[in-house]
Amino acid sequence: MDWGLGESAASALTRRAEARIGGLDVTESVCPFCAVGCGQLVYTRGGELVDIEGNPRSPISQGTLCPKGASSRQLVQQPGRLTKVKYRRSGASEWEELELEQAMDMIAERVIAARENGWQDADRHGWRVDRTLGFAHLGGATLDNEENYVIKKLFAAMGAIQIENQARI
Repeated sequence: MDWGLGESAASALTRRAEARIGGLDVTESVCPFCAVGCGQLVYTRGGELVDIEGNPRSPISQGTLCPKGASSRQLVQQPGRLTKVKYRRSGASEWEELELEQAMDMIAERVIAARENGWQDADRHGWRVDRTLGFAHLGGATLDNEENYVIKKLFAAMGAIQIENQARI
């Protein structure tokens, strides 16, 4: 007697079923968020992202992921993700779509103007500082480590000294 645990316990459909990740390519990776270094398994089929989950072999996270790490697939596949530049002109009530090149030019012009308008050659004591107080950056863990690192380097290269974020870079 198998007490309902043997061959008769599984339906024909269950016996034909495969694992959710059966036949997928798997790549070990590291979560792109906060720099803890949690391991991820990235599953793809034909180069297309199918799933991301925690890597149980990771000595850091042992297969667990925080809410941001667990939702990292949405970074590229969330259906509501904006894929076009939206801009709302000063005083306007509606958003308009801009070409990426036009938006980038507008940002560059504003950064250059803010840098020039806030530039200091020397501080109040006469010491040479070569810096700008015209803009600052406040980042966070919604950006991944690589983005925060590049932003830090970029703002420092432009002379900014007010750069802060919660990522560990």
